[in-house]
Amino acid sequence: MSYQVYEKAQRSSETPSQIEYRLFVQVTNALKTAQAEKLRGAELMGVLDWNRRMWSVFSSDCGTEGNTLPDALRAGIVSLSIWVSKHSSAIMRGDEDIQDLININTTIMEGLADQAKLQQQAQTAQDAEASGPQSNPIDSIL
Repeated sequence: MSYQVYEKAQRSSETPSQIEYRLFVQVTNALKTAQAEKLRGAELMGVLDWNRRMWSVFSSDCGTEGNTLPDALRAGIVSLSIWVSKHSSAIMRGDEDIQDLININTTIMEGLADQAKLQQQAQTAQDAEASGPQSNPIDSIL
């Protein structure tokens, strides 16, 4: 029970980028497992569908009013989503390999990780600025 409370608190404190990263990790790990275990048929289709649905949600989000991503990035995400859908169908037909999907997801995960680092650095700088100059306890003695 306490683990579930901790997990819920963790999720509520995550940034959207962190949530996206976590989802990419889960889906990409499922793709890697499918590749390693040479899944076929319905099992493979389930994994490919999970990946396709994830990309579809990101693509749909790019079209929503108020999305603040740059237009070029939104267009790129929509294009990748279309490619993922077509490539997934080709994998199911046996015409393509799942490795390309893993590579795309891994590249996106690297970008999200870099973005999270930059956000953390900016937050740390903002927190330091808000707290004002730090005094050294020794200075107050002198």
